[in-house]
Amino acid sequence: MEELKWCSTCLNMSTRPRIEFDSEGRCNACVWAERKRSMDWTVRSRKLEELLERYRAAEGGFDCLVPVSGGKDGSYVSHQLKHVYGMNPLTVTVRPALSLPVGDQNLSNFIASGYDHIHISPNPETMRVLNRVGLVDMGFPYFGWLIAIQTAVIQVACNFGLSLIFYGEEGEIEYGGSTETSESPTVSVDYMKRVFLEDGHDLVLDNSGLSRNETALYRFPSDHQLSKNSIEIAHWSFFENWDPYRNYLVAKEFCGLQEAQDSNSGTFTNFAQNDQALYALHVFLMYLKFGFGRATQDAGIEIRRGAMTRDQGLNLVRLYDGLFPEEFLPLYLEYFDMSEDTFIDTLDRWANRELFRREGSRWTALFSPE
Repeated sequence: MEELKWCSTCLNMSTRPRIEFDSEGRCNACVWAERKRSMDWTVRSRKLEELLERYRAAEGGFDCLVPVSGGKDGSYVSHQLKHVYGMNPLTVTVRPALSLPVGDQNLSNFIASGYDHIHISPNPETMRVLNRVGLVDMGFPYFGWLIAIQTAVIQVACNFGLSLIFYGEEGEIEYGGSTETSESPTVSVDYMKRVFLEDGHDLVLDNSGLSRNETALYRFPSDHQLSKNSIEIAHWSFFENWDPYRNYLVAKEFCGLQEAQDSNSGTFTNFAQNDQALYALHVFLMYLKFGFGRATQDAGIEIRRGAMTRDQGLNLVRLYDGLFPEEFLPLYLEYFDMSEDTFIDTLDRWANRELFRREGSRWTALFSPE
């Protein structure tokens, strides 16, 4: 608690994994945001064009693969590839558990706006088991799905003979984490396991009690397969100044993106992460573990892009951060097959006792963002 601090520019906390602060108290996300404003993006734009030309299908067919959910970021990347760079992307969705109606509609709208698409529907019981193990052993309630949007996507690329995969932003760079890929346009499978999956991939599969056949969709191709197919895993945010709100506007205009009717649980926005109910639980657990939630993330994005002052963001964080998604509680209890007491006890295991005190059935913060 004595070392607890917040970024002097945005509201990132010192509890965020892999975060760093400079001598002026700015987090690495804010340092990167400032650097982006003065970068010569034409250098990286040329690198993008060179990369695309290397994989552009000479005789027609698909050139690359883009994971999408129907949300703003995958829709934006797909639109740029197809309509700005003349590529022919194959888009892929791994169906999440507990999908939301607005998310389902957005995916349908995206496909209808002119994209070839593959919908992967994992065995729901297998994903439920992996998500439950992820919740209990990692404090990560959609860990099975998080695995699949990496493993299954790469498997599809290998099976279609596609070597280039484009995800949206590299969250570590954009939001305050490891900076080791800041000068690299691609990431390795080892990096995905270590950082994106928090070294939990093998742990969750091993603890699931599921067979290798049952978890085939959740395993990365071998090094031999990756090398044979020359798989390159890129993030679009490396090549241009990433702006989630710009992505939202493009996706809304060209891909039929719709917002939720009300602001999302735990935040003040309504246009992002609308595909599944488990995301609200994920960010609540993030709050219990680290002291910051969905509103802190959203406010940081708005502050760094110059659309909000730090004081405005601070007021929103104090108002919204850490709200439990009560509206989804019956859904969670049924999905994880837990009584309410067992479910709450499971969440309690992940609460940081240096940051929170239990009061009744909920946790009270021992700190106030500043």
